[in-house]
Amino acid sequence: MLLCADIGNSHTTFGLLEGGDVLDHWRVATDERRTADEWAVLIKSLLADSAVPGALRGVAVCSTVPSVLHEWREMLRGYFGDVPHVVVEPGVRTGVPVLMDNPREVGSDRIINALAAAHLYDGPSIVVDFGTATTFDVVSAKGEYVGGAIAPGIEISLEALGRRGAQLRSVELLRPRSVIAKNTVEALQSGVLYGFASQVDGIVTRMVAELRRDLADVTVIATGGLAPLVVEECATFTEHQPWLTLLGLELVFTRNQT
Repeated sequence: MLLCADIGNSHTTFGLLEGGDVLDHWRVATDERRTADEWAVLIKSLLADSAVPGALRGVAVCSTVPSVLHEWREMLRGYFGDVPHVVVEPGVRTGVPVLMDNPREVGSDRIINALAAAHLYDGPSIVVDFGTATTFDVVSAKGEYVGGAIAPGIEISLEALGRRGAQLRSVELLRPRSVIAKNTVEALQSGVLYGFASQVDGIVTRMVAELRRDLADVTVIATGGLAPLVVEECATFTEHQPWLTLLGLELVFTRNQT
């Protein structure tokens, strides 16, 4: 089995994969203070508690947090030295042409998502990843990374409102009773939930128009830990694939084995 790790700014998602199937998975906070030894203890305990049988045949990692990736490199050398591993970075074979002014600026997780989208779905696609930021990534019918957009994430937008609004407070992200709210808590929930749903539909519609395609010809994929909050409120999604990045990491690991 293959251990895949998607290290984001707020959370890290682990998965045990084999042949395109996610056999087990975990989601933990990304703590930049966590050392290589602490990461090793955490991972070994998760693997020990997993009901998935079999030895670890490899590790595939992508990260948007350089300080955490440094500790992961130390951890892989010190605790998993006999296990083949791939860290997605410039020079690693992904098979995804990046049509950007500076391809090195694109986060490795976004390239991995593009790879998985091209592998799983026919034709052009748009990946919307709901994480610390909400990212929109366009993939051509040839599997090229065309470009995208970045918007503030759901959680950080809500946190900013709570900090800057004197009479506002933190609320649980739930669907309110109606769009027209009758109290402050539901007003915040309505603004965040339906506001982000409209943002997604608006940006996706503009991207499809810029591609000179019909919406019906483009696969629009929701992924990321916060996707379940808004995916049902959006009109443009055709797929919800929570493990898109992990599946892409498995593909990259396979492509980089000699």
